[in-house]
Amino acid sequence: MATQQKKSKPYLSTIIYGALSITFYAVVFSNEALVTETFTRGGIYTLYPVGTAFLFSFVHGAFASNLLSVFGLEAKK
Repeated sequence: MATQQKKSKPYLSTIIYGALSITFYAVVFSNEALVTETFTRGGIYTLYPVGTAFLFSFVHGAFASNLLSVFGLEAKK
């Protein structure tokens, strides 16, 4: 019978990704006019909202995943 190793909980990763997520949201909402003006220009500027969506999705997803791990909620294997 294989012994199960107890994995450490990702407290530091949760804090880092949570802080990044809060920071990104604060920056976007505090610069709302600039973001709206820049993201609606069209052309090559179309990549800005797409890139921003990917960035927010990755950071928030990593935070949520780590937070669930800290709470002990893991997918069944």
